[in-house]
Amino acid sequence: MHFARTEEQDELAAAVRGMLSKRSDSEAVRAAVQTETGYDAALWSALVEQIGVAALAVPEEHDGFGASLVETAVVLEVLGEFLTPTPLLATALSTAQLLLHGSDEDKADLLPRLAAGEVLPFELGAVVLEPTERTGSMDQTLRLAVTEQAAETPDDVRAISTALASALQVGAMQRALDMTVQYSGERVQFGRPIGSFQALKHRMADMLVLLEASRSASWGATAVAAAYVADPSEENRERLIRLASVAGSYCSDALDKIASEAVQLHGGIAITWEHDVQLVFKRAHALSQLNGPAHQHRARVV
Repeated sequence: MHFARTEEQDELAAAVRGMLSKRSDSEAVRAAVQTETGYDAALWSALVEQIGVAALAVPEEHDGFGASLVETAVVLEVLGEFLTPTPLLATALSTAQLLLHGSDEDKADLLPRLAAGEVLPFELGAVVLEPTERTGSMDQTLRLAVTEQAAETPDDVRAISTALASALQVGAMQRALDMTVQYSGERVQFGRPIGSFQALKHRMADMLVLLEASRSASWGATAVAAAYVADPSEENRERLIRLASVAGSYCSDALDKIASEAVQLHGGIAITWEHDVQLVFKRAHALSQLNGPAHQHRARVV
């Protein structure tokens, strides 16, 4: 299994990062969640039209790029780093479900529309991603709703959801660590930056270890997810469910830990509305529940 990114994937991440650095800073994210859609529609259109994020996993015969869910996960990781609200997770899951379980007629109708950036709600059990009406949620950057008559999400699609959500989690971990390292170099206590204190260095080093281990788990899960969509054999299905559960368990716990450490190492400002650490903290708790808590994923592994 190939775990290293290709040059093309690095270029894709750089292109998304370049756009978000200009159009998805803290102020833009906070403005986006207050809109009717819950995301910046103009930014979404730019991501779709200029980079093609919605078309990555759509086959060429349905007006897509014919790449894979690995490339989608590359984009999701960067979106997670910027905490950018977009419909990409719902779009990717709709694409995967159509490819695996859709009829030829549905594929011909819906896949080109998804590749073009049309937003279709996606149901995960009783939770709907990107609905037209918002329900209350801790993470305001995720637009959710609750349905009374829940459709059963296939196990393979649920596992793909877990794998892709882990990419968002890894991105959020990177954001939390970056903010913490930057703050520790600026905050002075006892005449020295607090980042020079050995005890805090150790804590940030532990955060980095959790991040890199999580990134490996996430990349492994998304690679298997892409392989399963290309070849939905029983062997690939078993590997998908197992490695997605590993990523869901490890990344959820790691992001909870990293977010908590970021809050503590920032001190009192971390729990204020004005600071972005509270956004990472909320993202950690929301994603840890989206596909089920970590202990449920561990139960599947064993």
